[in-house]
Amino acid sequence: MAKASGSDGPIIIKKYANRRLYDTSTSSYVTLDHLSDLVREGRDFEVRDAKTGDDLTRQVLTQIIFEQETKGQGALPLNFLRQLIGFYGGGAQTFLPAFLEMSMNSFSDTQKEWRKAANPMNLFEAQAKRNMAMFEQAMKMFMPTVFQASRTDRQTQSPANPFLEYQAEALAAMQEQMEAIQKQLSDLARKD
Repeated sequence: MAKASGSDGPIIIKKYANRRLYDTSTSSYVTLDHLSDLVREGRDFEVRDAKTGDDLTRQVLTQIIFEQETKGQGALPLNFLRQLIGFYGGGAQTFLPAFLEMSMNSFSDTQKEWRKAANPMNLFEAQAKRNMAMFEQAMKMFMPTVFQASRTDRQTQSPANPFLEYQAEALAAMQEQMEAIQKQLSDLARKD
């Protein structure tokens, strides 16, 4: 994200106990909509508890997403939300943030191409394939033994570690879902 104009660091937003947000760069109270605008403008900010100084940025960004979803402007499919919740507390939670960040960065990089394309479904399908390749590469880096176990016949292999077995099952389920999404995208592209 770009830095705030005219400063070396992010804009500091103070959050008070009464839930009010105070933008220290403009010396004014702001809303979640204002913070959404800052994100869309590429301006970096941090939300700090006015009393303790604790970083509340993650919670406030999550609150912005919640507000957008409840206004009917949802961008997150139900299945994605369910899967995301399912990853909390599991073994995949450790590498999921890096994978999601890579996917979002890749999506942002190709967004301009999609807007200009005559048939965006073809580009969308190609992006899904790139995401799957990135996912597999990430799996090889983060959990090479689990990745190999998911690629072999687990009927003839019995992992000595139940945690690795759980991770292999989770990986296999994610791969099946990615393949199903790729098939749906291919089918949609053929209809056009």
